[in-house]
Amino acid sequence: MSLKRGSGVLLHPTSLPGPFGSGDLGADAFRFVDWLESAGQSCWQMLPIGGIGPGNSPYMSPSAFAGNPLLVDLAELQQRGWLAAEDLGAAPPFEARRVDYAAVHAFRVLCLRRAAQRFFLAQNPADDADFEQFCSVHGVWLDDYSLFMALADDLDWKDWPGWPAPLARREPAALREAEQQHRPAVRFWKFVQWCFFRQWLALKTYANLHGVQIIGDIPIFIAFQSAEVWARPDLFELDADGLPSVVAGVPPDYFSETGQRWGNPLYRWPAHADGAYEWWIARVRHATALCDIVRIDHFRGFAGYWAIPANEPTAVHGAWCTGPGAALFEAIEGALGGLPIIAEDLGVLTDDVIILRDRFAMPGMRILQFAFGGDAGNSFLPHRFVENTVVYTGTHDNDTSAGWWASASDHERAFVLAYLGVPAGASDARPFAIHWALMNLASASVAALAIHPLQDILGLGSECRMNHPGKASGFWEWRFGWDQLGEDEARRLHAMSVAHGRCVFKVPALSV
Repeated sequence: MSLKRGSGVLLHPTSLPGPFGSGDLGADAFRFVDWLESAGQSCWQMLPIGGIGPGNSPYMSPSAFAGNPLLVDLAELQQRGWLAAEDLGAAPPFEARRVDYAAVHAFRVLCLRRAAQRFFLAQNPADDADFEQFCSVHGVWLDDYSLFMALADDLDWKDWPGWPAPLARREPAALREAEQQHRPAVRFWKFVQWCFFRQWLALKTYANLHGVQIIGDIPIFIAFQSAEVWARPDLFELDADGLPSVVAGVPPDYFSETGQRWGNPLYRWPAHADGAYEWWIARVRHATALCDIVRIDHFRGFAGYWAIPANEPTAVHGAWCTGPGAALFEAIEGALGGLPIIAEDLGVLTDDVIILRDRFAMPGMRILQFAFGGDAGNSFLPHRFVENTVVYTGTHDNDTSAGWWASASDHERAFVLAYLGVPAGASDARPFAIHWALMNLASASVAALAIHPLQDILGLGSECRMNHPGKASGFWEWRFGWDQLGEDEARRLHAMSVAHGRCVFKVPALSV
């Protein structure tokens, strides 16, 4: 894929402002697109937009295809007459700067259930036809997902191998009976997805019309407690009881001395190959229909992946196994054509990973926070970049730039200053905005895309980082407010992008 030179902002929609406890696909998302346009930015990068799982992580979704119900814009449902003013007026006093997922889930799902009830009672022919068409078009994944969600709710989210055996084994008679018994719940979950997809495509269309491309994110692995693992257990490394025999993660690394034990089931790659990789082709087709470009998380896992015995408590004791390699991407490319994919090529890289990435001309990633721990040979330093690269100050897994600088080693600090050409001691004599210095370094580089986390644009500290790998709770919660972001940040970002050839056209500053 050949990327056009540009820049953008990394921000997950849950971090947007909004009145109902978390950001969503409503007015504030459209307002953020306007702000991006005013700042001369051509990309909005997000985390996975599927549902959340353990620890509120968007990388542990109960579906590889469904959208996150918590992102549905409730105000739009009120405009359609499916929610009353008193429904939304009953919202609890949510926090403005963090997502309380338990409270948000309780309120939003209650509102969604009320909206669904009114929708089905209304029997509006045009809406009903649109809903039925959506269900038909997406039935290949929607039918399994909606039944899975209905059963999981009914069975208190017990892992699916613990469901009644006929349901766990997906015996046809048991599935037919469950579909009839849980028909209202199944229809509810289909309604929620219809709402999500309508609103998502409206937002994407608006972004594209304003010169902003959406960069999405495909987690390489999916959650064990998910519709797809339940529906296609043959595609995953499960034992005779339906439980994972090995799980995903990475060995000890920069983030953790004991590695990261993610716990996702691993793929049974020979079974995928026997099916001509149809499951993966469908997944990438779906993702590229929703987003202009997609980042595939943990790309190195397609060349080789770390398999951890399921009974191991950490990721220390695992083994490297060979992934599908080029065969997978040849199949995807053959079915879909060119691949608008960014390869998240971080972590322990071996030659086979680099060869695989470059064979399909996928841009890799470079993280400036990783650049200054060694010497001038570090591949994360801008003078080592190639053009087909996406550069970040940090990703959702990193500290903010201000937080990183506060805890950086003496060597890293000295190296940063020397690389920036800042005289020794000068940064102590006046305020030193490390976040803007690193963003400027990224923007000035040869990398085709420079992506700036919004936390860095705002100069925020460690308390605002999105995630901390290896820590199971307390993250994915950060939100900003419009009082923090306005014309000054837009003008500065716009000027930087123009100076480095990342913004061709002058756009009037937005009044926010």
